[in-house]
Parts: sequence; C-alpha cells; structure tokens
Amino acid sequence: MEMTTTWPATLPLPSIQGYGIRPGEAILRTEMEAGPARQRRRFTQVPSRLSVRWRMKPEQFALFEAWYRWHAQEGGAWFAIDLLGGIGLTTHEARFTRQFEARLANRVLWEITSELEIRERPTLTEDALAIALDSDMTALFATIDRLHGLVHTSLPGPLSW
Repeated sequence: MEMTTTWPATLPLPSIQGYGIRPGEAILRTEMEAGPARQRRRFTQVPSRLSVRWRMKPEQFALFEAWYRWHAQEGGAWFAIDLLGGIGLTTHEARFTRQFEARLANRVLWEITSELEIRERPTLTEDALAIALDSDMTALFATIDRLHGLVHTSLPGPLSW
C-alpha cells in the first residue's frame, strides 16, 4: 500500500525515553480439561502497539497539531514514519490509537505522548535469520560496517561516459 501521508521531516522522531513495543496476540490458546493446553497461530500479520513520546519546541508543536488534524485526520489515517525496532531505524506504516497528550515540560519544550499502531514489525527474513543463527554476529556486523564504508566512502561515485 502506498502511503501518501508521511511524518514531517521538520519534526523530531519519538525519543527513546518511554519508547516501548507491544506485539499483538497471534496465538489462540485453549485450556483442556486434562492434559496440556493447545495453542495455534491465528494470524500471520498482527499489528503491534508502540508507546511514543516527543519533546518539541513551541513552533514544532504548532506544526504537529496542524499535521495531526489535517494530514493524520485526527490520528485516524495511516502514515509513514521512521521508528526504532529490532533491526534498527526503519520506515513503518503507523496510525494513532488514542488522542495524544501534551504537557509543557519546561518553559520552552512540550512533551507529547501517545500510542501508535504499526501494521507489521519489520524483522529479519527467514534466510537472514538462518545466516545470523549460524554466524558470529560481532564479526558479521563488523564485515557489514566495513563493506558499507567501502561502498559509500572509499569507492568513486558513478562513472560518467
């Protein structure tokens, strides 16, 4: 699905303080009269909820309020935003699940708290998981960092003919 609404680049991303992820329930558990309970997977895609907090200057808070009202449709519309997860900072499809709360943190900063719902948590692919489980993760990440440095800083830019 193509997202038409995006988080404004002039606004900060959620802070680490108070940040939390709660995956939805994908398992249905049935207690038995005798013996162990039975469990089965109900869904393959389960939305997760994130507790989020922003600290904004007054002009940023004014922009946030207007964006929330007009672009996020009072929190009901899906939008693209970069959020932190297990594989790092990645773009998510999110929407607000409850009205935000704003408090004046000090004379110059507003603290805004809310909860976001994300359609799907980006995770490693099954192939990437197999590699990660069979590898020394420290060495693997060091190699990835070296490759990134080689490609993005050491090699020349595109050739022009």
